[in-house]
Amino acid sequence: MEIGICSFSFHRLLAAGQQDVFQYITDCKELGCTQLDPWNAHLAQLKSGDEALHAGRNPHASDHLTAVDTDYIAAVRQAADEAGLPFGCIAVDGAHIYDADPEKRAANRARAYRWLDIANQLGAKQVRIDSGGSEAMPADEFAVIKEGYEDIIGRARSFGVEVLVENHWGPTVLPENVLRLLNEIDGLGLLLDAHNFRADRRDDGRRMCAPHARALHIKTFEFDAEGNETSDEDVPAAVRYLLDAGYKGPWGVESVPRDGDEIGGARKTIALLHRLTNA
Repeated sequence: MEIGICSFSFHRLLAAGQQDVFQYITDCKELGCTQLDPWNAHLAQLKSGDEALHAGRNPHASDHLTAVDTDYIAAVRQAADEAGLPFGCIAVDGAHIYDADPEKRAANRARAYRWLDIANQLGAKQVRIDSGGSEAMPADEFAVIKEGYEDIIGRARSFGVEVLVENHWGPTVLPENVLRLLNEIDGLGLLLDAHNFRADRRDDGRRMCAPHARALHIKTFEFDAEGNETSDEDVPAAVRYLLDAGYKGPWGVESVPRDGDEIGGARKTIALLHRLTNA
């Protein structure tokens, strides 16, 4: 079973100064991961822990996540190589495609280019860039989003990096918008988050989008003593849709434990996925 942990799962440890990207690599190795799926805050120049917490709560307002320098990235790559863990998907906040302000759009595009360069340096397979925009995704917003993804996909293709959209915020909380993006933008893949659809469309979104998933964020929040996820998340249903759709990619964890035990939450989520997939 291929498995990775999106490092957002450890955003409170990052904010508290108890985990940096090097400790993330060590923790992933100990937890049995086969790849690394960093959130870009773990690769950013953070001035304080509050910046990580702000980014976690506000992915649409994360332009402060400035990438670290090339030498630092080289050291991260060396640590990952020594651990025997390749990079899978880098989840990038602060570089979304659409913004109503053209100057902000241009700045986001420049940040997206920088994160593509980092993905290339790390040997990452995939990068998630959000679409931006409103839930309605009117024609003018869609045109900007389409042009932006086509530009970024063309650039990423020269590195051998796949660009993914995630159902995350804005238009992508609706499955119909996700499918439209995938159907109309050549080369765009999907990072399927089992939670992030609008609450009244979550089951529809999981079912409709499972056949298109190229990477995953399986969300968990709380567990009982037997290791079952006990929120209203219904992780077994999410996994069942993916298995029925023939999903063969890595199983990505994005645990957000309400008890605050981020290492324990990731560990329990991995155990649950092994049990649900019989892998």
